[in-house]
Amino acid sequence: MYDVEKIRADFPILARQVNGRPLVYLDNGASAQKPQAVIDAVVQGYAVDYANVHRGLHTLSNISTEKYEAVRGIIARFLGVKDEEEVVFTSGSTEGINLVSYGWAAPRMQAGDEIVLSVMEHHANIVPWHFLRERQGVVLKWVEVDENGDLDPQAVLDAIGPRTKLVAVTHMSNVLGTVVDVAAIVAGAHERGVPVLVDGSQSAVHMPLALDALGADFYAITGHKLYGPSGSGAIHIRKERMAEMRPFLGGGDMIREVHRDEITWADPPMKFEAGTPAIVQQIGLGVALEYLMDLGMENVAAHERALRDYARDRLAGLNWLNVQGNSATKGAIFSFTLNGAAHAHDISTVLDKKGVAVRAGHHCAGPLMDHLGLTATCRASFGLYNTRAEVDALVEALELCHDLFA
Repeated sequence: MYDVEKIRADFPILARQVNGRPLVYLDNGASAQKPQAVIDAVVQGYAVDYANVHRGLHTLSNISTEKYEAVRGIIARFLGVKDEEEVVFTSGSTEGINLVSYGWAAPRMQAGDEIVLSVMEHHANIVPWHFLRERQGVVLKWVEVDENGDLDPQAVLDAIGPRTKLVAVTHMSNVLGTVVDVAAIVAGAHERGVPVLVDGSQSAVHMPLALDALGADFYAITGHKLYGPSGSGAIHIRKERMAEMRPFLGGGDMIREVHRDEITWADPPMKFEAGTPAIVQQIGLGVALEYLMDLGMENVAAHERALRDYARDRLAGLNWLNVQGNSATKGAIFSFTLNGAAHAHDISTVLDKKGVAVRAGHHCAGPLMDHLGLTATCRASFGLYNTRAEVDALVEALELCHDLFA
């Protein structure tokens, strides 16, 4: 049985107050809070076990190395990947996508070659491709969403042409909550000989994954949204794509031998992991993923679907609230504006006075904001520890906003 109150007790920050009110943390889409097990692992890593990994033969280095390298297998298990050598450690999805842009895409794309994107992409899955547009003349082709915020997989596939070299698409919109049918996109793109990169920053924390079955060429995740430390993350890269890639960063660990006139690389995944890594952060991520797997991602998804449905019903009763995106596949993410002149930042400030933490701004989704005809929204994003009572607290705070700004 999914006991949300017991789960909440694992997250010490949820017991605090903000502005004299119990904290209602609805900014999980930006970054999730950390369970005590992750906090303990980070403290242990720095206070008791810390040493650099891989090159030391002393006790602390061996302990750190064993804990750090064990995380690769944990991530593979969480993602539904049999071969843990297809998991590359990164500082998060942004680094992972940049790794693909520099290491795989840049060497094989010429002026006029195309990358297909959806208008829902986060800047982390836009800016690295703009680098190629600016520097190499690569063409970015954009696929729109419909009035509900849905992305038609066939529209993505129809955008593929003879010069398309990559499809890069989110699995779940960080603004609309739309869950994209990436399986259909991957299957159709592969039939056309086009690889697919999936930004899993939002999806990985809300649903079970089976990446070996999905078959995407690249799948990026970020630790801080997965109840782990910031600065942790990974990207799954299929072996055949790894073989096509050049290193992104140069330094220690990613080499086999270095001489004055010659260098040889380590085998993947080490080939793509230069320098002293985020040791403790990655260890913390491993603990966070074990925590999620112990809860069961199917159970987490079911809890969040129930929250989504309750929140959708409650928010629908506010006829002066404009919720962006109404996809049937929507996750528990709600971006909204109020009728009238209230700016998203003003709404967020009022909500904060009630202890309700939401995000306000463009959510690093400029093209989507342009598509919606907006400059900013407020976003309430729910996680595994949120409750119906917190939905009610959000609605109460929004009613206060309406009274103030009407």
